Amino acid sequence: MRSLTEPDIRSSFVNCSKGEAKRLSVPRDLGERPWPDLDFLGWRDPGAPDRSYLVTERDGRLVGVAFRFQAAQRGFLHRSMCSVCLTTHPGGGVSLMAARKAGPAGREGNSVGLYMCTDLACSLYVRGRKVPESGARFEESLTMEEQITRMTGNLSAFIDKLYT
Repeated sequence: MRSLTEPDIRSSFVNCSKGEAKRLSVPRDLGERPWPDLDFLGWRDPGAPDRSYLVTERDGRLVGVAFRFQAAQRGFLHRSMCSVCLTTHPGGGVSLMAARKAGPAGREGNSVGLYMCTDLACSLYVRGRKVPESGARFEESLTMEEQITRMTGNLSAFIDKLYT
C-alpha cells in the first residue's frame, strides 16, 4: 500500500459524514508505518475505545470504513478466527466490527459486520511480521502471496456489502 497522509485518510470515508471524518482520530505515526507490508491501514481510536477505522485502496481510489465494536468478554482459553486473514486469537483478539452501510441505507441505520483482528494488523500477521498472542498462525499450504490475495479478497467482499 502507498503511504497515506491525513487529508487522504479523512477524504476516503464512505460510511460517515464529512463532519465525522473531520473529527475522527487519525494515527500520528503515519511516517513510521510499514507501508510496503500493509494491504490496508487499520487503527483503533484511542479516545473512543469502541471505534476503529480502516482505509484501503480499491479500483484506484481510497475507501475508508468507520467501525464500531464491543470489546470481547471471552476468556483466554476461548479462541476466535478473523474472517479477513484467518488468524486465530485467544480471548478478545477478534471482535465483531460493525460498519454503517454507505449512502441512503446507512443513513437509515443499516449496517454490516465481520469478525476481524481487534488490532487490525491482518497484513502483518499474514506476512509473519507480527505474531498473534497465541504464538503462531496455523501452517497453511498456500504461499504467502496466495494468503495475501485471499485476505484482500475477503476484505473486498466485505466492502462490497457496504454498497448493497
